[in-house]
Order: sequence, then structure tokens, then C-alpha cells
Amino acid sequence: MFSRITGTGSYLPDKKLSNKELESIVDTNDEWIRSRSGIESRHIATVNETSATMGVQAATKALAAANLTAEKIDLIVVATATPDRIFPSTACMIQKELHCTNAAAFDVSAACAGFVYALSVADQYIRTEKYQHVLVIGTETLSKVTDWNDRSTCVLFGDGAGAVVLSASTDVGVIDTHLEAMGEYGDILYLANAGLEIDEPPHKIKMQGREVFKLAVNSFSDLVMTTLEKNNIAQTDIDWLVPHQANIRIIEALAKRLNLPLEQVIISLQEHGNTSAASIPLALDIAIVDGRITPGDLLLLVAFGGGITWASALIKY
Repeated sequence: MFSRITGTGSYLPDKKLSNKELESIVDTNDEWIRSRSGIESRHIATVNETSATMGVQAATKALAAANLTAEKIDLIVVATATPDRIFPSTACMIQKELHCTNAAAFDVSAACAGFVYALSVADQYIRTEKYQHVLVIGTETLSKVTDWNDRSTCVLFGDGAGAVVLSASTDVGVIDTHLEAMGEYGDILYLANAGLEIDEPPHKIKMQGREVFKLAVNSFSDLVMTTLEKNNIAQTDIDWLVPHQANIRIIEALAKRLNLPLEQVIISLQEHGNTSAASIPLALDIAIVDGRITPGDLLLLVAFGGGITWASALIKY
């Protein structure tokens, strides 16, 4: 038994914040942001938009694309670094709104690698024939934990949600997933927990950009080659690379290592910024909806995030 992607969906807040608009908020400029990250604008959640509400919107579209009713979902796994509450989980809040009355629900915390981690969990449940249909969601409201006085981080992040439905199938879908972590590097990218870390300001992302960049490039490259070698797949067999949308330089370095032209890389960060766990499902849905990704294509999903965590998924769409 295999798991296949049978539906995708995404949601972005209407409010957009351009680089030009950021110039009036913090000491930065459009050229500086573009040259270092490739980002031109990002979407910002309103006060009434949360990780749960955005997740519901993305999941609703994914269910419709999969032609499934909410009652058919056996499990909801939500990847988020910005849950509405510590508990109940964002997954349980989404379950309530979608009326997925037959579904178990829980969150996964692996920062920007969270969606691929959640996808891997869902894949295992289907492969063991425990569940038939699993809703996997990545959703983030990073604007609410961004330090808008820190120009090195506030220019990077945005809000949004993406979702996929994984369904049981005798045809190959998810071929392999690979998860990694290095907790010893956790201090180079983290979000302090309000009230629990006495010497840290609550709810603000802290990042050592250069260290994260170097570690991401090296980890991405090693992970990709390991994934391909393990599955006896050549680099030229990959139809589409769907990377975490953090930095255009990281994406370009990875594509170069794979000898893959940028035309075969799904890139959405210029308009979305870094949406953490939401970035891969967002990019995936956009490319499926606009017709770039078609049935039978071989996809390689790769992500890197706080923890430090990184992960890959090799998928036949």
C-alpha cells in the first residue's frame, strides 16, 4: 500500500506588504532585500486570521480537489511553529471547523521542515493500512512572532497555509521520506516561549543568518544526494524540485548541485516570503493549479528549519 497526493489547496491573506512599504517600518530598502533573499513582498494575516483559520481555508480546497467529504478523513496532521494555542492543538481546532468527526488530530513542530515531517508521519499511517485518507497541513502566522525592529529577520517572513490530502493507493505515490535533526545547533534559529524562558523576550524569532545559510546549503545538498542514491534515482530523473522557500541563494545553490535548471524548480518566495511550514505545500499547490506539475511527474521536496531539522520527500505525483 502506498500514499498518493489526491488533492491540494492553499490560502494567502489578502493583505500584502511590499519591500517598499517595509522601508517606512525599518532601516532597509528594496534592493537590499531582493539581492540577499529574492523576496519582493509577503502576505500578512489580519487580526482575525490565525494559523487555524488559514489552515481551514487551505484544507477545504484540498478536500474539494480530492473530491472527499470531511467525514472520510481519518487523521489530521498540522505542521506549525505558530499555533493559536499551546493546547488544544491547531489540528484539533481545524478538525472542529471542518467537522472531520472521524479524524484523530495532532500538531508537528519542526519549524520550516515541519510539513515534510508531517507528510512522512501521514505516509507511515497509510503504508501500514491504519488509515485511508490523511489531511496534512502547513500553516503559519509568522508576522505575529516577527520582531519588526530587526531588519535582518522582519524582511524575510510571511503568513499563509497549504494542505494536501494523502490517500491510500496500490499505485506508487510517496516513494520515500528522509528526516534529519541536529539539536546542538538549535540556538542559531529559535522562537522563545512566553513565560517559560526567563531571560528571553517572548514570541520573537531569533536567527543567526550566516550560520543558518551555511548549514542549510550543506545539509540540503547532502540530504538530496542521500535521498537519490538510496532510491537509485538519477538527478536527471527529477522533474520538479520543490524546496522550502527561504532564500533564493540557497535554492540556486541546491539547483546547481543537482545540475537542475531553475526552470524545473518551483519558486514562490518572491511573492510569499518565508512562510515556514506552509511554504512547500503553498508552492506545490500553486504549481499543480497552474499546470506545471502534472500526473506522473517525479517531485523532490526538501526543507530546512529550526531545530535544526531538515527533511526530504520523493514523490510520484
